[in-house]
Amino acid sequence: MATSRCVAPLLASVAVMAFMFPSASSFSLPSNNSRHLAIEIHHLSGKGPLRRRVGLPLGSGAPSDTDQSEDMPPAVGSASDRVEDCKRDLIRQCDDHDLGNGYSAGVESKIRELEHLGEDAGFGQASSLSGLISGEWELVYSSDDVTRSSPFFWAFRRAFPDSSDQIFGITDAIPAPIKMVGPATQNIDIDSSARPVTGTLVSRVKVATLGGVATSIMTTRCSVLSADGLDGLRLRVETTKPEDSTILEKLGPLGELAKTSAPPFPSGEALERVAPGSSEVVMRTTYCDEGLRITKNEDRLAEDVFVWKRVKFGSGNMVSL
Repeated sequence: MATSRCVAPLLASVAVMAFMFPSASSFSLPSNNSRHLAIEIHHLSGKGPLRRRVGLPLGSGAPSDTDQSEDMPPAVGSASDRVEDCKRDLIRQCDDHDLGNGYSAGVESKIRELEHLGEDAGFGQASSLSGLISGEWELVYSSDDVTRSSPFFWAFRRAFPDSSDQIFGITDAIPAPIKMVGPATQNIDIDSSARPVTGTLVSRVKVATLGGVATSIMTTRCSVLSADGLDGLRLRVETTKPEDSTILEKLGPLGELAKTSAPPFPSGEALERVAPGSSEVVMRTTYCDEGLRITKNEDRLAEDVFVWKRVKFGSGNMVSL
């Protein structure tokens, strides 16, 4: 109990330190590069694999040199068309909804529709094993504050179930332009062929204060411990650190020394001291294909819902489903 009282203020400070120690003055995402993947899809009917050549991530605007429905039976092609139409509608709604505005009934309704269509058609399933989850992803919808896309905050809730909302409310209440959050990205690298499935997840959330004068990138690094079913990954939060501080940059050589020598905060270890097991969370991905991913916090499936658009593909190994 004494340990919890000592560690709690420290962890609370980590939750807000990105707002106190801003970082890099710019944050840009790599452009999409033209590429294709040959994906083997085994239809849920058990009639064997269907091969289709899929193009760029959704929204890339680049043409595909091969029709996605090539070599598909009419029924499957029709199901694929419905899925693609639903994805386009979902992306459009996400684009129309400001990322910082939180929950949208329209977006969440379209998310459920895509989940059902994907499950019925056998598309976007088995994300833990397909290998498609590897890569860099940009957040386009968050049902809560953008910072909640970081697994650190999922673990923090597990360690402090009674006080986390109050602590989060401190930073959530800071109005724009004093505080601005986003973009948020995740870099995922998993080996789906390994048993257990292993890999890493790095969450980065840009935080700007004072009208963008000072910025930081709150970076949480996680280990992938194993698959949790066909669509879940068990993560362990390792470290959390505001990186690329613009304030430190303005300090010249002294700031550079502080930036390179300061170790990341061992947030996972600290969480474990408060509540054993709290540093481990399950990321449930209900839909994932070559361009779009829907991910949820297993502990809050209805509240923590996130839509990610692919920036680039990763090197994760695939397995035949």
